[in-house]
Amino acid sequence: MSVRLLSERIADTRAKLESEVDLWVASASASGDAYLLPLSYYWDGATLTMATPATTRTARNLRRAGWARLGLGPTRDVVIVEGPVVEIAVEADDALAEAHARAAGFDARNSPGYVFFQLRPERILAWRNPAEAEAGPIMLNGAWLA
Repeated sequence: MSVRLLSERIADTRAKLESEVDLWVASASASGDAYLLPLSYYWDGATLTMATPATTRTARNLRRAGWARLGLGPTRDVVIVEGPVVEIAVEADDALAEAHARAAGFDARNSPGYVFFQLRPERILAWRNPAEAEAGPIMLNGAWLA
């Protein structure tokens, strides 16, 4: 199995972050109950912004933990993103709300009770086969590897 060069894996990941619309959000309750939910997102080149109702299990888990793991793409071209999350009121930033609406295909400002959760990647993994999975991360401590 061939392994893409690190620069190719990074370029492919950036393209995927810019072109996709949906991802999987993994979270866990305080007692460790795992939960997985698909959400639409907006990528601004540095952060991922997702919208969900403030009262959902996902929102409660993200708020409590302050950290999330996201999955993007099919199993044979997966991107895993981890990092801290912060909650942002949907009304707090009109430019962010507009950008999210364009990217996600719905305007969270028109959905009562929605909030944004924004994740700044600290670690990113990307692989298309087991050999690439073993090659390690393409981002660590918030910096793309070179």
